Amino acid sequence: MFANATEALRDFLKRESAGGIVLIAAALLALVAANSLAAGSYFALLELPVAVSIGSFAIDKPLLLWINDGLMAVFFFLVGLEVKREAIEGQLSSWNKASLPLFAAIGGMVAPALVFLAVNTDSPDNLAGWAIPAATDIAFALGILSLLGPRVPVALKALLLAIAVIDDIGAITIIALFYSGTIDTGMLAGAALALAGMVVLNRFRIGSSIPYVLLGIVLWIFVLKSGVHATLAGVAAAMTIPMVARDGSDPLERMEHALHPWVAFLVIPIFGFANAGVSLLGLEPSDLLAPLPLGIALGLLLGKQIGIFGLSWIAVKMKLASLPENVGWRQVHGVSLLAAIGFTMSLFIGNLAFADPAQVEAVKLGVLSGSLLAAIAGYLLLRTSLPKETNG
Repeated sequence: MFANATEALRDFLKRESAGGIVLIAAALLALVAANSLAAGSYFALLELPVAVSIGSFAIDKPLLLWINDGLMAVFFFLVGLEVKREAIEGQLSSWNKASLPLFAAIGGMVAPALVFLAVNTDSPDNLAGWAIPAATDIAFALGILSLLGPRVPVALKALLLAIAVIDDIGAITIIALFYSGTIDTGMLAGAALALAGMVVLNRFRIGSSIPYVLLGIVLWIFVLKSGVHATLAGVAAAMTIPMVARDGSDPLERMEHALHPWVAFLVIPIFGFANAGVSLLGLEPSDLLAPLPLGIALGLLLGKQIGIFGLSWIAVKMKLASLPENVGWRQVHGVSLLAAIGFTMSLFIGNLAFADPAQVEAVKLGVLSGSLLAAIAGYLLLRTSLPKETNG
């Protein structure tokens, strides 16, 4: 079991690191598109209406919302699979493994939110964005970390991964509690029935992916119509996937391996391209210093360092956790900076928090500026703190 978990971790790191590079390229392409002669076509594409209807039942949304509500449900399904595996046999399967990333992730969610709220105290219209800087983009962070090559110990990558997984659990909880709309109990009951059907499949240890996929689509539709954010259907569905089927196979691992390349190289880059495009024409320095983008940027850049490094240091000094082997405090500090790359999840929460286009654009400015500075600072710090060579 340990060998399987180790192999799964290494595979995850390889795919996410490469996917992070693709995501960076997609974000840069979006910025170019939004600030070039193609800007009109770029924004018109995102507003393109797309409708799917069966009889009187219809889902009619602009392309951007199909990406954010539909494609991202696949991303959250993969996140759910990874969380389940990590909790059962991976980095979160025991207190010794989970204690340091748990304290770090808690600090990394609380401190950025507090920094954001402090900056926006006098701007009540912005307070709904308090959770934006609490997020971590694992693909982007691992993509930056991969630039340092084999000098990076696997233990340090695992620490960053574990922090991000716990952060994802926190983000999922926040979305469920604070960013869902008016609840339609009838649709929610339909979602519960679909989920119950998936639980029955799990109890009978059905190994085929097809019935889970079909019920998962039904679950997504009901959740979308219920007022609860549709991406949460992906997480709920993932929890029903068994790790051991009747034939001895591992459906969860099979689905992870099948979905990883699609999510890393298609779903997340498409999301990045659709959401990172912000017009910089006429941008003034004062725009970056407005409370909303400033609160996000400082929440990411300062809050993550204070929360992750600070609470990790306190936990270790109080003997509630211990540093991984061959990992020092400067490297933990570097990880805290890479964890400040919010990007995908921060933009996602920003879209949920605000309906005003001006606020959404301000969110993009804050996320992009804070994430960029964190990426550069984290890379430089780790480059100077890592050994010339490592055995991994």
